[in-house]
Amino acid sequence: MTDSFGFGQRFTAEEMAAIRKSLRDEARFGSEFIGRLKRVAKRIPFAEDLLAAWVCTRDPSTPRRVKLTLLAALGYFVLPLDALPDVMPLLGFTDDAAVIAAALAAVAGSITPQHRDKAKEMLTDL
Repeated sequence: MTDSFGFGQRFTAEEMAAIRKSLRDEARFGSEFIGRLKRVAKRIPFAEDLLAAWVCTRDPSTPRRVKLTLLAALGYFVLPLDALPDVMPLLGFTDDAAVIAAALAAVAGSITPQHRDKAKEMLTDL
């Protein structure tokens, strides 16, 4: 079964290689993600969703496929190469928001109220 976003299909070998490459150094990825979010959290309306996705990936009970889907979307947020450069006023984060929204829609049942509560708590600390 597939959906219009293609999340019902398996990741291709190339997609898996790209995900693995971007996440090879998990500690560095986490610090880059949090550092980037700190710099832009006040300017983007989906900061809480980003943090909820991050918290979900850190939860040991989260299924591996959900983690990979979310980490791929979070990786797109962190990567400096973008379809729309983030420095563009108003439009810069729309591609990031679309990628995050698609990933969240694909794994919506896996992000729990506890993940969202932890994200709200973390957001106040940024």
